[in-house]
Amino acid sequence: MAINTGKVVVGGLAAGIVGNVLGFLLFGMWLGSKFEAEAVAAAPSLAGKGATSFAMTMTIVSAFVVGFLLVWLYAAIRPRFGPGPKTAIYAALAVWILGFLFHLDLWILGLVTPATYIMASVAALVQTTISSVVGAMLYKEDTAAAAM
Repeated sequence: MAINTGKVVVGGLAAGIVGNVLGFLLFGMWLGSKFEAEAVAAAPSLAGKGATSFAMTMTIVSAFVVGFLLVWLYAAIRPRFGPGPKTAIYAALAVWILGFLFHLDLWILGLVTPATYIMASVAALVQTTISSVVGAMLYKEDTAAAAM
């Protein structure tokens, strides 16, 4: 069964919007000042780098890219695991694990403390899971293609 690309786009947009809102709340409002203080303490040249228009644009765009990835992955694994939130959580966990591993350098290089890294990882898990479930709720298989 082919992936319903139109529904991936719709679900991905929704997941991206949710990811951006949660990202603003979790990483902007809750952890933003802590991240900046720790990063600037380790490397003073990083002061203000996260507040540039380029950084904010890339953060917004990346949340949409992750949203599309979450819904596409959900659609790809849905035939094996079935439709629903459980499968959306599987997709979220796969993406979150990769993000966790790709961002270990923040901790390894001493840009953030272990406690901040763990808080950010939990925040990212919440953000990714909720985004995935919302995007998956909008994804439906193309019944016309399935009937052929």
